[in-house]
Amino acid sequence: MKKVSFYTLGCKLNFAETSTLSKIFQSCGYKVVDFDDGADICVINTCSVTENADKECKSIVKRALSKNKECKVIVVGCYAQLKPEEILNIQEVRLVLGANEKFKIMEYLKYLDEDEAKAKAFYSDIDEAYHFNASYSHGERTRTFLKIQDGCDYTCSYCTIPLARGESRSDTIDGIIHNIHRIVEKGVKEIVLTGVNIGDAGYANLSSHQKRKVRAYTFYQLLQEIEKIESEFRLRISSIEPNLLTDEMIELAAISKHIVPHFHIPLQSGSNTILAQMQRRYKRELYASRVEKIKSLIPAAAIGVDVIVGFPGETDELFQETYDFLWNLELSYLHVFTYSERKNTLAEKLSDKIPVNIRKQRNHQLRQLSQKKQHYFYQKNIGSVRKVLWEDNEKNGRMFGFTDNYIKVSTEYQSELSGKTVEVFLNEWDSKNHCLMGNIYEPTLI
Repeated sequence: MKKVSFYTLGCKLNFAETSTLSKIFQSCGYKVVDFDDGADICVINTCSVTENADKECKSIVKRALSKNKECKVIVVGCYAQLKPEEILNIQEVRLVLGANEKFKIMEYLKYLDEDEAKAKAFYSDIDEAYHFNASYSHGERTRTFLKIQDGCDYTCSYCTIPLARGESRSDTIDGIIHNIHRIVEKGVKEIVLTGVNIGDAGYANLSSHQKRKVRAYTFYQLLQEIEKIESEFRLRISSIEPNLLTDEMIELAAISKHIVPHFHIPLQSGSNTILAQMQRRYKRELYASRVEKIKSLIPAAAIGVDVIVGFPGETDELFQETYDFLWNLELSYLHVFTYSERKNTLAEKLSDKIPVNIRKQRNHQLRQLSQKKQHYFYQKNIGSVRKVLWEDNEKNGRMFGFTDNYIKVSTEYQSELSGKTVEVFLNEWDSKNHCLMGNIYEPTLI
């Protein structure tokens, strides 16, 4: 039996799609092994959101060959769609597959048996990527990433994702509900909805003959249908644009039996000037109103933020606008990204580039702010009782899990709690593990 291994870079969506590729290989008689065990074939699913992701691909290729020098390396994903010829320059890569080709991977394996000195790339124009491939991750007892949407119709000036994944398209509601039932039947307790722009979900599969897309449903309608499912599970929304997060969604989350009180809402900048340069579809006032609405209905909700520092034209004064805006909002944590130039984006052509050392300084400032925000949010929750989903890992006699509102919690290791949801009393800060300590409040295992 031939062996195949996988290595995934980037977002939760990539992890879901890697699982689908894994299932494809298994259905064809391959044995899936850990990356470090060595394999006959290694598939690297790449990301291209940052320049570092591109460079990391090269080091992963070398690692794969170090485990088995006869291993045949295949590169797929966003980097493969955007820069296939660049990947072909990596000497050890044998096959490169673009967005349209990666789920047809078995059709291309025949090329691995041809002249080993010549690598091959297969990719289509991204306008031809109109089909939706349903995917969800597997292998964990606690959490699954469910892909419900792909592609993006937005034109943010710094972003290459539309070039790598094509137009927005989605699974059907029936398809999503079917997959949720399958996941829950496997014993998984938390489902994370993923996609490129999930708030824009609802566009059915496209076809090469369609001149315009038709929306079959809205994201809110999808949430309403998921809410009707009687099974016990958590539903976590991975990330949603502020202009697509509506009052009715927040109101549903406030009373939902499935949707957890955790929102991740990309901001990117707290300056309206920079937001306009980024071609984002909102102003900071709208963002603030979304945070205020959430906190008014769900005071204990966690709110995470994506923010980019060092965008062209971000003067010291405009950066300070972002810092002050974030300081004054009731947020729980920040994901901070340093701007890097990307080819074929509008932002690449902008003047007033920010020196790299200043970009790094601003990144450090916001990461420090994130630590303060998260610590304050954790401290506010001490003394409360929250439901914790415990994971199957142990460190120095303790186990870890996350509350519904995304607080990491530790307690004394008890193997029977693994994969269970339990009410926990949050009692103090765990400085060793940078989380809260919890005691089992009531043995109501789900």
